[in-house]
Amino acid sequence: MNTSIANLKVGEKGMIQEISLEKIPLSLLEMGCMPGESVELIQRAPLKDPLYIRVNGSHLAIRTETAAQILITKE
Repeated sequence: MNTSIANLKVGEKGMIQEISLEKIPLSLLEMGCMPGESVELIQRAPLKDPLYIRVNGSHLAIRTETAAQILITKE
């Protein structure tokens, strides 16, 4: 089932399928947020932004708006 990182619930995992290179900061790509990598939602901040994810062995904080641009397949 295709969705985005923004739609995951805490603890859910997915495989990154597609990234809109125009809308994703280069720093996320450099930290391993690439197609084919597994991603897990670790935590949502109290006001729903940012999201804390684990990807490629790293913990990252990303804005919900950015997470909505990263398409995944749920595992």
